[in-house]
Amino acid sequence: MTLSSQQQANSALTLDLKAEARALGFTACGIAPADATPESAARLRAWLAEGMHGEMLWMEERAGQRGSPRGLWPEVNSVIMLGMSYAPAVDPLKMAAVRDRGRISVYAQGQDYHDIVKKALKALARWLVARAEGDLKVFVDTAPVMEKPLAAAAGIGWQGKHSNLVSRTDGSWLFLGAIMTTLDLPPDLPHADRCGSCNACQQACPTDAFPEPYRVDARRCISYLTIEHKGPIPIEFREAIGNRIYGCDDCLAVCPWNRFAEAAAANKAFAARSELAAPALADLLDLDDAGFRAVFAGSPIKRIGRDRMVRNAAIAAGNSGDAGLVGRLSALAGDSSPVVAEAAQWALAQLRRSGAN
Repeated sequence: MTLSSQQQANSALTLDLKAEARALGFTACGIAPADATPESAARLRAWLAEGMHGEMLWMEERAGQRGSPRGLWPEVNSVIMLGMSYAPAVDPLKMAAVRDRGRISVYAQGQDYHDIVKKALKALARWLVARAEGDLKVFVDTAPVMEKPLAAAAGIGWQGKHSNLVSRTDGSWLFLGAIMTTLDLPPDLPHADRCGSCNACQQACPTDAFPEPYRVDARRCISYLTIEHKGPIPIEFREAIGNRIYGCDDCLAVCPWNRFAEAAAANKAFAARSELAAPALADLLDLDDAGFRAVFAGSPIKRIGRDRMVRNAAIAAGNSGDAGLVGRLSALAGDSSPVVAEAAQWALAQLRRSGAN
């Protein structure tokens, strides 16, 4: 079948688009039709109906828009999905044994990915507007967009059993962004699932947050508990949290596909800042509001605020066995934040129980 002149032009445009994306720092670029993920809305509704989103009410409030690209923007025809690598230079699991230090998820150790990815997305969008007619919209993860199913439909990778995207070249370490456009661009083939019989991510989860492969119960997930959850962290999960103070990389870090991910391909903006690679729990316990803002300026961590961070650090301190933290925890036991005070009191009891006094 002969391609029309418009189809030929769109195919050429797509090749140039992908080259420009690479020049702007994206390691992955694929295109999906706006209707490529018809099953996403039903899966989202079922997940929400079971309450697995916990306190993330924003997922429930905008579920109609989140379920499909056209639910968010009826005029969209194509979705350009992009991935930017943040592959770490060192194994994130190495910090597990360093109990007087806090573990911060790899994605949050450098500059705020929202700023870096969105800047590159906007640059690519300007390039596209200059080359072709059509309207477009740019999204990072603050909008109601199901990036992972769309990325799989666009051929960037597949959703692994941990529910996150896995790439054959970038492993589990991709920040995703989307450009929705009214242009009718030639789509890429969806990516096949290559998890096979591997269940390493399921086995690695410290809190059994996976009721079954490909589904996560956020209420049991350490990333949710340390970032999204605002109140006291349930007692049953506190010891399993260990020294994690912001997020958890365990299910991502054990994925065998990460052996193909090269730290050299990662955007340098995401390289770990020295003060975030292995922060001392003692320093975190001393933070007031001003100190918190100073340390975490320019980081995605800043959005959780001082109280949640110190709450997390207090729990890690309770798991540390470090008697040197007793004085700081005692001071926090009367903190003006009830959440911080309760976590500090629990941590003191844990240290006493472990013989640290």
